Order: sequence, then structure tokens, then C-alpha cells
Amino acid sequence: MLMNSSGRISGFAFYSYSYAKTNKQSATFSCCFKGNLHHLSLLPKTCSKSAYFFPNHFQTRLHTLKKRSQIPQDRMVTRVQMQVISTEELKKAVGYKAVDDHVRSGMVVGLGTGSTAYYAVERLGQKIKSGEFVDIVAIPTSTKTENQAKTWGIPLVTLDTHPSLDIAIDGADEVDSQLNLVKGRGGALLREKMVEVEANKLVIIVDESKLVTGLGITGAMPVEVTPFCWKRTMRRLLQVEAFQDCQVSAKIRQEKDTVYVTDNHNYIVDLFFQKPIPDVSLAARQLIDIVGIVEHGLFLNMADICIVSGMNGIRVIEKNK
Repeated sequence: MLMNSSGRISGFAFYSYSYAKTNKQSATFSCCFKGNLHHLSLLPKTCSKSAYFFPNHFQTRLHTLKKRSQIPQDRMVTRVQMQVISTEELKKAVGYKAVDDHVRSGMVVGLGTGSTAYYAVERLGQKIKSGEFVDIVAIPTSTKTENQAKTWGIPLVTLDTHPSLDIAIDGADEVDSQLNLVKGRGGALLREKMVEVEANKLVIIVDESKLVTGLGITGAMPVEVTPFCWKRTMRRLLQVEAFQDCQVSAKIRQEKDTVYVTDNHNYIVDLFFQKPIPDVSLAARQLIDIVGIVEHGLFLNMADICIVSGMNGIRVIEKNK
């Protein structure tokens, strides 16, 4: 955004706003603004009828905006975050680009799971429906992705009938400089790894917040475990040699006050680290050696391409380049 000589804000931006509906409730919405400050008085007409705008970060310059916009007393915005483009638009951009650039007719495609992979599935469905893609079959990595694919009419198969894939497209929770990944915070790590390890090309789609200097520092590193004696398995996880300098802690994943159950009827133990995992290859080997562990969320030496969206646009990172 730009401030002109008259003190008016001009330019073009996407916004994400949150406002207080009551003392205990809040809501968030997004809309687009283009033009000078006085045009902001039109926002209630262009945005959701239940949402109103008040830029408290600019209160000193915009103190008259409330009257111009006719903002009700009980609909005051408590936080404003200016963005070049919304998070969902960033996810959509990389999801669509992955399909547009890397999928062709006749391919066997692995469909990832998560809020970013959702848009790759959507784009694939659009191109199949329009007739641009023919003779495509796909392998989903979760029941959620399977259901989405079915709504688009995407032909689905399994690894049993199609053991080799041309390509898989998925998101990631963390990506390091070598394109090693942490995946599985959405709960689908086992099926994701089973499908993606068989792909000739694995394309990862993320926003720039997922890029890290070391794996394990932005959130949970999931480990899928058997329900049988899971507490014993969780104790063993805390004893992994590769984690001893990371200040590791562990927590069984919960969903609605009960233990989260994966599509494979297993549990997930989430590991949290205060420091990055120093040797991810050693960690991966030691994890899979523990009896009771089904799979872990370290996806090493698997990704070939990472498509990254950010406020400055989209860039493509290729392995070893």
C-alpha cells in the first residue's frame, strides 16, 4: 500500500480482517481494496454483509472512516493484517501450477492430502472434466482426498493395480534446503509415504512459511504408532539417540477429547523439538527400528521439485540445483 500526500492510503491489496462479534467470539474474513481511502466507505457493500472494516492500525489518519463506513458499534475490528494476496490464493496458485506444469494425459497421479494439495486435486478434476486430460488415473493418500477426487469424477486406482506412478503432488509441513520434508500433521503420513515413494517424480507445493533451515522446529513431527501399548512406544520415542540434543517432548494426538485415529486405525504421537534435528537420516533409521512404530513424518530424499508461493510470487526449487 502507498500513502499519498493527502494522507490517503492508495494502492491495491488483499486484506484479512478479524473482528469481535461478542466478547467470546471472533471471526475472520477477506476482501479486496483498490483505490483511495474514501473508497473504503464502499467496503460493506463489497464484503460479507456480516463483516465490517475498521483499520485500527491507522486510527490516527482514518478516524473518520467509521462514520463513512457506517460501522455498527458492536462490529469493531480488533486486528488488521494486510497481505498482497490471501493464504488460500497462494495455496491455489501452487496447486494449480503443479498440475498445469507437470501432469499430462495418460499419467498415473498420486494425490496428496491437506489444504494445499486440495487445490491440486481440484485442478486435476477440472482438466479431466473439461476433456483436456484423458486416460488419467489417480491414487489418493487419504479417505478425505478420495472423497474429493470422487466428486470431480477422477478415476481412482490403488498401488496393488498400479504399483508405479508417474507423479505425485502433495504439500508439506516443513521443507529444508535439500528438499527433505516433515509431513503428516494432517494425519495421512503412512499412505502419503507409501504412494509417494513409488512416484517417478514428487512435486511438493507449499507457501514460503514452510521453508526451514532445519527440520523439526515449527511444530509437530508426527509418528504413526500401533494402538497396542502406545504409551510404551511413546516412551521409547523420547529415548531416541538422534533426539537427545533437541529437547524433545511427545504428546499423543487428540481429536474432540479422544485419541485421534488414522485412516489405518493407528494412533499418532506428535514429537516437538526445541532445536532442529541435527542428523535427520540417523533419526529416520532409529525411528523405524522401534517396534510399535508404523511410520514417521520424515520424508527424506524423496522430493524432486518444490513449488513455493510467497508475497513476491511463485518460485520453483529443484533438487540439487
